[in-house]
Amino acid sequence: MNSEIKRILEDVRDGRMPVEDALLAIKKEPFADIGYAKVDLHRGIRQGAAEVIYGAGKTPEQIAGILETMKLNGQKTVLITRLSPEAAGEVKRTQDIAYYPEARAAVWGEIPRPDGIGKIVVATGGTSDIPVAEEAALTAQVHGNEVVRLYDVGVAGLHRLLAHLDEIMSASVIIAIAGMEGALASVIGGLADCPVIAVPTSVGYGASFHGLSALLSMLNSCASGMSVVNIDNGFGAGYLASMINHMEAKQ
Repeated sequence: MNSEIKRILEDVRDGRMPVEDALLAIKKEPFADIGYAKVDLHRGIRQGAAEVIYGAGKTPEQIAGILETMKLNGQKTVLITRLSPEAAGEVKRTQDIAYYPEARAAVWGEIPRPDGIGKIVVATGGTSDIPVAEEAALTAQVHGNEVVRLYDVGVAGLHRLLAHLDEIMSASVIIAIAGMEGALASVIGGLADCPVIAVPTSVGYGASFHGLSALLSMLNSCASGMSVVNIDNGFGAGYLASMINHMEAKQ
């Protein structure tokens, strides 16, 4: 997936961008050194998606500075993950961001229209998994995907999941998010004919070991076509799902 450079070349082909402007976009500095951060300006050209700002551990001033650098270099949409409400309030003083508290994330700019090959389904075992699910769903939407949310469809009430077989069977990618014993991913993996990305969460009682039990269950699943990301890593799942949903045959 290298949509940014493809878009530039298509704009030149269709007369929307002069050749000189296209050369400038491709030849611009690969990163901007702003002291406390080296902002990757070529990631969109290399990977098809711009750098995402990881908010945890950064001061609001640092986040705002990185965001401003990305804006000045032509980025249209910026995702900021793991952003606390307090930090979001401080960043809003200088940057016009939209904050999504359930996802613990913010977006500057417009969320693009979906251009993936199909739909991404985000399913959770329980309501307690929704914060991780919203991070995954928002990440997928920011990267140009249509998202279908199926929340609280865990194996303790299997009929809740089976009531959504149409959504499951029509998905291009499914993100299955669960804590406790993490069985939801295996069940969905046994039903779906598309890639399934399993996300263990830290939801559960003592012997769940803050998500380790779900992680090991998902890694040991006998369902084929399933991959596993790290505990509570909704962003990683949403990003991977977007890559799959934008795959093109390489000639």
